[in-house]
Amino acid sequence: MFLAKVTGSVVATQKVEAMVGQKLLMVEPLRVNEKDQTGLVGTGRTFIAVDTVGCGEGEVVMIVQGSSARFTPQTKPLPIDCAIIGIVDSVHLGAKSIFDAKVKDDRGGN
Repeated sequence: MFLAKVTGSVVATQKVEAMVGQKLLMVEPLRVNEKDQTGLVGTGRTFIAVDTVGCGEGEVVMIVQGSSARFTPQTKPLPIDCAIIGIVDSVHLGAKSIFDAKVKDDRGGN
């Protein structure tokens, strides 16, 4: 599993039948800031993920890639390799909070 920030959406009017009705979102994986470990920073990579939890742009989410993306009942029949499986409320390193969805800041995305 990885943390990622939802950065946008993808609309495809022509796609295989199994993908009709699937919400597609652009996500950028996040990592802990290596300099001071005070927050989350983007990796610069971008993926298209199927949204299984109803998230929106700007949210920090949990994603899975590869065959794990097809382990949920709704994604099992889909030709995908990236799925959003959770919306992140907070992230802690030891006793330190490095992300809190309720707090607006620049440490990973709100």
